[in-house]
Amino acid sequence: MSETFIHSSAHVSDTAKIGEGSKIWINVQIREHATIGTDCIISKDVYIDHAVKIGNRCKIQNSVSVYNGVTIEDEVFVGPNVAFTNDKVPRAFNAEWKITPTLVQRGASIGANATVVCGIVIGHYAMVAAGSVVTKSVPSHAMVMGNPAKIVGYVCQCGNRLDGHGVCKACGKTTELRTSGENE
Repeated sequence: MSETFIHSSAHVSDTAKIGEGSKIWINVQIREHATIGTDCIISKDVYIDHAVKIGNRCKIQNSVSVYNGVTIEDEVFVGPNVAFTNDKVPRAFNAEWKITPTLVQRGASIGANATVVCGIVIGHYAMVAAGSVVTKSVPSHAMVMGNPAKIVGYVCQCGNRLDGHGVCKACGKTTELRTSGENE
């Protein structure tokens, strides 16, 4: 593994844990008790709220805010300007405010400018198209797009489209798909 790098303009809490080999770039803020795994890339202007957990080998692109209640597992890609929410009833002042958790599972990819509404699961190796508004859980390997995001197909672990039998046109691997009941 390589050394951890934290840019001089980044603000990283003393109680945050940064894994070996991770790169923390310009103007990043990582709050108290956040955990960043090994070999991650946290790009320019990213905000990681307190107690957020990010797995190993993740790439979080420019200007993403990851709020308390969001958990990102290993090998997840989050494109630039993705917006995560953590409150089902947002108000400027709310004495009954509570966090609604969101889980992004291993290998998922979320495209640029997508909005992820809290309280859902984005399944293993799922792909969210750029600009999508994700309001419901996404099954593993599903490809979603639109507003609200809808399933338009399925993808292999390698990211390429699967045919109707779950076979990847690019690598030839077969993936067992659960097209209903999972993460709904």
